[in-house]
Amino acid sequence: MVHHIVMWKFKPEIQEAEKPALKKAMAENLKGLVGKVPGLLTVEFVEEPLSSSTHDVALVTTLEKAEDVAVYGSHPEHVKVADTYVRPYVTERACLDYE
Repeated sequence: MVHHIVMWKFKPEIQEAEKPALKKAMAENLKGLVGKVPGLLTVEFVEEPLSSSTHDVALVTTLEKAEDVAVYGSHPEHVKVADTYVRPYVTERACLDYE
């Protein structure tokens, strides 16, 4: 089993009032990838990190095997969700994958 963790900060121009709706859309659409992307087992979306955190939101996924991380990253359903609900609003992506 592989864990794939990604964290982002919102772009500076994103207003505080916009963030709850953006977080909700990110969470719903990323969680909706389970069953659509081969090898993707679970998706958790962290919308409210502790104040000690360095990033605004995080994605915590589990995949069957290391090769599935690349499959997930390039899968058309993932790309569509990322390009629509995530990438337009975030910056400073950090990623950690481990077994």
